[in-house]
Amino acid sequence: MTISPTAEARRSPGPWRTAVADLARNRSATASALVLLVVVVVCLCAPLYAGHIAHTDPFRSHVSGTTVVDGKTVPVLTPSSTGLGLGVTPIGPTWDPGHYFLGADNQGRDVMARLLYGGRTSLFIGVTAAVLTVVVGAAVGIVAGYAGGVVDAVVARILDVIWAFPVYLLAICLSVVLLTDGLRLGPVTVEAGSLWLPVVIIAAIYVPYIARPLRGQVMVLRNKEFIQAAIGSGSPTARILRREVLPNVLPTAIVFVPLMTALAMLTESALSFLSVGVQPPDASWGTIVEDGLGLLYTRPAVTIAPGLLIAVTTAALNVLGDGVRDALDPGARLRGGV
Repeated sequence: MTISPTAEARRSPGPWRTAVADLARNRSATASALVLLVVVVVCLCAPLYAGHIAHTDPFRSHVSGTTVVDGKTVPVLTPSSTGLGLGVTPIGPTWDPGHYFLGADNQGRDVMARLLYGGRTSLFIGVTAAVLTVVVGAAVGIVAGYAGGVVDAVVARILDVIWAFPVYLLAICLSVVLLTDGLRLGPVTVEAGSLWLPVVIIAAIYVPYIARPLRGQVMVLRNKEFIQAAIGSGSPTARILRREVLPNVLPTAIVFVPLMTALAMLTESALSFLSVGVQPPDASWGTIVEDGLGLLYTRPAVTIAPGLLIAVTTAALNVLGDGVRDALDPGARLRGGV
């Protein structure tokens, strides 16, 4: 019996559906996706935890506050009994979700509540900066690689200049300069204390990491027969970029999203730890690590908890990124089956 081409096409799952099926069969990638889902859902529940379980405002100091532990009312901060007796010692982990589950910081704020709110901020900056980086980098790489000539030469040199700077040094310099006055680019204004400021800074410094590989891929594609045929037939450039070039570079761009999210979260944490990233009253995992630095020997949970979450989240994103790459790259699937 002969199967018609139309019936065969209906039976074919298509490349995207095949990639999703391959990703679902990847146990490591699936486990990483579940870990990320749990982290996101728990962080989104931050207002519920702070308002209905801990009954505290994680953004206000509670230097004279009290809590209940084992039926007894105890102060959140007690005078220090070590050294010269100066300063205060915050209450440690009580393992009670309603009463400072992970203890307090040196201002009497609930660490668990701040951890959840800080996760919302870190995830927002990481995902938004990654998407912005990939979109801008892909646009720059596609235009430069396809146009060639003077356009490619100018864009390539600009990317080289940005690439030449050490990433964290450039990020710190931009943050220090923009923290006071914010950012103004024509009609677009980003206030100094806005969460969009670290998003823009992180996206700007990582654009070359996306644009350069995609530019090289487009330069190879431009010499392919189907692109030359489209050019020879008189198709508009916009149509060729949309119908021929973009579908071929889109899988590579998608692979970059989880990897860049992990990189953006690490960069944001480093900037916030140095007090040039997320600014008060907002909190992120990086700012919480910085808050607990002085309590490292007495209340290590303040620093260890956000540090562990940063490590777990970025590790899961990297494993998921590897799974997405294997699913979207036919060569990787072929090598994996050998």
